[in-house]
Formats: sequence, C-alpha cells, structure tokens
Amino acid sequence: MSQSTGGTRERIKAVALELFTEQGYEATSLREVAERLGVTKAALYYHFKSKDEIVTSVVEDRLERMDALIAWAETQPATLATRQAVIERYADATFSGEQPSVMRFFEQNQTALKSLSAGRELRGRMFRLATALCQGDDSPGAQLRAVLALFAVHSSWFAVRTPDITDAERKRVALEVADELLAAITAPPNPPTPTHPHVDHEVSS
Repeated sequence: MSQSTGGTRERIKAVALELFTEQGYEATSLREVAERLGVTKAALYYHFKSKDEIVTSVVEDRLERMDALIAWAETQPATLATRQAVIERYADATFSGEQPSVMRFFEQNQTALKSLSAGRELRGRMFRLATALCQGDDSPGAQLRAVLALFAVHSSWFAVRTPDITDAERKRVALEVADELLAAITAPPNPPTPTHPHVDHEVSS
C-alpha cells in the first residue's frame, strides 16, 4: 500500500466495515478483507491482528468524538437551546464522513459489539450524553426523553425505510423528532429573588 500508515488503517477499517455490513461480522474473514483491499493477509496483519482489533479501533474513534461532545455539553447552561445544540452536534458527528457506514455496521452487528469491551463502553457514553441532555431535570420522563432523542438520531439509519431517502433528509427527520422530545424536558426554575431582605429586629423594652 502506498498510502501513509494512518491512511492505510483508515482504508482497512472502511473496507472491513463494508464487508461486515454486507456479510455480517461473524461470516467475514480477515482473508476476505485483505482480498477486497488487494493486499496480502500478512500486510493486513501489520496493522490489525484480528477483526476484533478493527472493530475496537472503529469504536474508539467514536468514543473520542462522544467524549468531546459530553465534555462540551456538561459546561453549557441547562436550557432548551443547549439541548438542541447538543443533539445537532451529535447528528453532525453521526452523519458526517464515514460515520454513516459505521452506524449501519453498529445496527447490523449488535452481538459483535456487545462482546467487546469497547462496545460496552459505547453504551456507557450514550447514557452520559443523555444525562448531559437532561441536566436540570432529573425526572424519569426527562431521562427517557433524552435517551429517545439520541436514539431518534442513530436509529434513523434503520427505522426510516422510505426508498431513496437522502442522508440529509434522514438527518432532518431525525432532528425534528429529537427536538420534539427535548422540548418537553423542563429547564430548572430560576431561584426566586426576594423583594425585601429578611431582617430580624430586636425589640427592647
């Protein structure tokens, strides 16, 4: 391969995801990945020793994106505008670049993901992001709406089955549904401002 090491690893991950999505993770061998790439199995081993390593690398990339979004979300005020900004950033990260193929792989290979520690970490990050989405309202309804808002974004890859729908339209619909859910999360009330400070007066006789 004439590409840089980083570029080669990204190409391997992209091709492997294509095959894992087409054929299923369990049914795909590293030999098939190497053949589609047009390299020897030994050349593939230089970068990844197993299918698990490829998937772990893909998941770790997504974890980094989510960590950055969570860190930003946790510093923002607990307002509807913040929640909408968070879900929009999440959607941007989900629909950009190679992420559509990643989401399709996730959707079709849940069992493989659950068997990897990185896959289990992904679930934990989802709940952390949901917590950031409903900060200021810890009611059960708010918690559920926050999770469902995230689910509206990434489930749009398989829940929306309209023929020939574009990725942009799929994203628009997902955000519409997510925003409806987020709008029902209550912002924390502002503390009342006392109009007259309370002063204790001593009465002397």
